[in-house]
Amino acid sequence: MTTGAPHQVRIQRTRGWWSMRDLRELAGYHELLYFLMWRTIKVRYRQTFLGAGWVIAQPLLTMLVFSVFLGRWGKLPSDRLPYPVFALAGLIPWAYFANALGNATNSLVDNERLLTKVYFPRILLPLAVVIAGLLDLMIALVVLLIVGAAYGLLPGAAAVALPGFILLAIAAALGPGLWLSAWNVQYRDVRQLVPFLTQVLLFVTPVIYASSLVPQRWRVVYSLNPMASVLDGFRWALLGGPPVPGACLAASASVALAVLLGGLGYFRWVERRFADVV
Repeated sequence: MTTGAPHQVRIQRTRGWWSMRDLRELAGYHELLYFLMWRTIKVRYRQTFLGAGWVIAQPLLTMLVFSVFLGRWGKLPSDRLPYPVFALAGLIPWAYFANALGNATNSLVDNERLLTKVYFPRILLPLAVVIAGLLDLMIALVVLLIVGAAYGLLPGAAAVALPGFILLAIAAALGPGLWLSAWNVQYRDVRQLVPFLTQVLLFVTPVIYASSLVPQRWRVVYSLNPMASVLDGFRWALLGGPPVPGACLAASASVALAVLLGGLGYFRWVERRFADVV
């Protein structure tokens, strides 16, 4: 009886842009995506006193501070909305973006053991944390609706546009998250830089002030920050604030899509080296 020579099977990602084969492979790993999402949610609130209550407590406490110092004393304009609910409507999507971006940046490094021992599409790691953050967003939105109702503000027909602005927020977080997570594998300084960047972005995004403060001729340029249209969109869809100008929305969506597509291409180009350098 003869035995054949030992053979080796090598699993290697194909090069080039994403293909239908790659998309089918991602679909085949949907159970792993669900597991990663669920693990992210459990780890986030493990051994905490309030648990998911922090989703409610953090924006409410921040809203109270901003309302006193910026609304009552600073007299910042709020598009004719009560400043507390105006601030809360900005803080909730902003918190989702900041947390999703930070978690996506660290997703590959935080899963070093999984990354080096098991093959799976690496994009599942940043994708899982960005999607998992939607649970917190949904809980916080319920709180926003309750606070808005207390001020006599109820969603109208514009609420049907809310899913579109949520998708824009996902793209705004996932696109940079793909770039930063890939860079973070090789340069660990990135994870130190991201909190500083989000703090800077906070002041160039209408979280605590109305975008109407920006001169009209600069509004489109200002909207190159996708989160500017996201926050204005949330206020319009849920509280009856001013609608987002079409040119501003187009600028935000174009930038978010361009960064996302670029991130997908770059991530695919470098992912084959992740296990070697992480």
